[in-house]
Order: sequence, then C-alpha cells, then structure tokens
Amino acid sequence: MQRVYLDNAATTMVRQEVVDAMIPAFTTYYGNPSSLHEYAREAGKLADEARAKVAAVIGAKPEEIVFTGGGSESDNMVLRGAAAANRKKGKHIITSAVEHHAVLYTLKAMEREGVAEVTVLPVDEYGLVTAQQVKDAIRDDTVLVSIMFANNEVGTIMPIAEIGEVCREKGVWFHTDAVQATGHVPIDVEGMKIDMLSMSAHKFHGPKGIGALYIRKGIRIPSLIIGGGQEKKRRAGTENVPGMVGMGVAIELAAQHMAENASRVGALRDKLIKGISSSIPDVKLNGHPSLRLPNNVNFSIRFIEGESILLMLDINGIAASSGSACTSGSLDPSHVLLAMGLPHEIAHGSLRLTLSEFTTEQEIDYVLDILPQIVQRLRDMSPLYHKAN
Repeated sequence: MQRVYLDNAATTMVRQEVVDAMIPAFTTYYGNPSSLHEYAREAGKLADEARAKVAAVIGAKPEEIVFTGGGSESDNMVLRGAAAANRKKGKHIITSAVEHHAVLYTLKAMEREGVAEVTVLPVDEYGLVTAQQVKDAIRDDTVLVSIMFANNEVGTIMPIAEIGEVCREKGVWFHTDAVQATGHVPIDVEGMKIDMLSMSAHKFHGPKGIGALYIRKGIRIPSLIIGGGQEKKRRAGTENVPGMVGMGVAIELAAQHMAENASRVGALRDKLIKGISSSIPDVKLNGHPSLRLPNNVNFSIRFIEGESILLMLDINGIAASSGSACTSGSLDPSHVLLAMGLPHEIAHGSLRLTLSEFTTEQEIDYVLDILPQIVQRLRDMSPLYHKAN
C-alpha cells in the first residue's frame, strides 16, 4: 500500500533546505533581537534578511512586512486594526461569503461587539465575487474591503487586481487573505493595489506558527498583541527568529520554482480532475474550471458523505480533506459550497485533494485506481444511491 499526501491546503511538508536554514537560528544565533549585544545583532540580522525575502516575493518593501503567528492572526490584526483606526469614518466592512473562518468569525464577533457593520457579498456558482459587486457595496462609511486571493476549499482565484483598483479609486483600504495563494501564484501588491495581505509559511513548505502581514507604507493600524515594542511596535512578543528564517527561505524557494511547479503540478491536477470525472459517475467539480490554484481539486460526490470517503482513503494510505482543515472535525457541510449554491446533501459529499511540488504522477495514478473502488463500495451501502438508481 502506498502512502499519498494530498492535503497540502491544510499544511505542507517543510522543505529540507528550510529545516537546514533554521537550525543555526536555534543553536548558534539564538539571541533575542531586542537585546543590546552581539548575540542580539546576529539574530536581528537573520530576521532582517528573512523580512527582505518575504517582501521581495510580493513586491513590497521590507519595512512593510510584519511577522505574525500565522494567517489567522494576520487576518485578525487587519480586521480589528482597520476598524479601530477608522472609527471616525465609520465601521462598515465588506467581505465575501466564502472567506476563511479567520475572517468570517472575527467579523461576526466584531458585529456582536458593535464595532463593525458587515456586508457579506454572495458568490456565483464558481465561488467568485466581482469588482462590480464590491463597487456597488462601498458606502461613505466603508473602512475596509477584505476579499481572499484564492479560496482554501475550491481553489477559485478572485479578480484581485480589479477589486484593488475599485478600492483605490474609492479611497477604501483593501485587504486580501492570500494564505493559499502565496508561493503558488504571482503576487504584486503594488500592481494589484493591495493595501494589506495575509500569508502563512506552512502553506508553502515553511514551518508552522509563523506568518506575515503586509501593510502598505502610510497605513497605520493598532497592534493586536500588546506588550513590548517588537516589530517596530506593531506586534509585541519576542521574535520567532527561527520561524522567520524558515519562512524567508521557503518563500524564496517557492518563488524561484513557481512557474515550473505551477506547470507540472497543474498538469497533475488536470489529470486527477479528468480521471475522477471519467471514472466516477455523478460527481461535480467545485470551483472555477480555469481560474483556480494549480494544486487544488475539489469534487462533490453524490449519494455518500465526505467523511466516509476520507476514512476509506485513509485506510488505503491516502490523506485528503472534506473541506478546510480548521473545520474538518465538523459535521456541517462546507459554508463555501453552500454559498456557491450546492444543496445541503450534495455539499456533504465533498472531497478536497490538494497537491504539492512533491506530488508524483505515480501517486495520482494510485488515487485514480483506489478512489473509484471506494466510491462504489460506499454507494453500494447507500440507500440514497439505490433509491436514485
């Protein structure tokens, strides 16, 4: 039996080069960058180098990068920070129905607290929002638009540059949760007119527990974590220098191999989509057919539940997901699929397979051999399937 990992949207394997780069920051250059001695300066230099690497990949300046504990913290910092910084203007925030829960749940909490009034834009059958929708929703008291770069469940890539243009014209800050997109597709924060952008290292073969937030120069939002004056007083807490180093190396390597990986992984993705579509009846590809991440495959498989498929795949050595990793323990169907118009019973049968640059064609062949057998076995036990057939 093979072991195949196709849950890379949840987290990725850390590259060996990243591990090797991090070790000296644990063992040799272990000083606290905020102290006043040579050990601190050595650690501080590593942090500065990592900051520059992250900035370079998205077209930002090093001083515009704030290291955080991950994508969820970055999202929280933007949403709460933008609301606090713009109290005099208003408290209206625009988002979409398919955002990660780090955005949607935070905005719900802010509404309960009375510090935000939220407009949630609907999406089409592919999970897309349009720039026109954003333009129509902007009001005089709108302080922030937060639309994800690419969806974590179905892989649909949003029209970020067009939305950025609308927001810049209207004088409204634009934030994008780019956790799934960073390291996989090109990002240019200046060209796309992005004001703030969230990212997380463990989505592109970096370590867990480290992320970053791009904040365009001139934008000031209060800190989410209060304490010391680290990160130029934008994020308190002793710097995670090993994590910073790891993120810097991981994003640099991802950028260097991005075009090559997108082509090769995209071909494997397409083979997987074609194979599932042709070998399993009554399935539906979720997400946009072309405007999608090169590593994302998401299907609804009728008459059976996603959790059952996952358990059977796991028995056969295949790691996959039924939705976002943060809610994989929930029995509720994906809010993304429901927002895209899928009926409750079909949304329950979702399967997400996400590839990486380390995925092989042999692994895809193995999945295409095993998955149809699993689906048929589960359908043979399904009263819904027998009733429909």
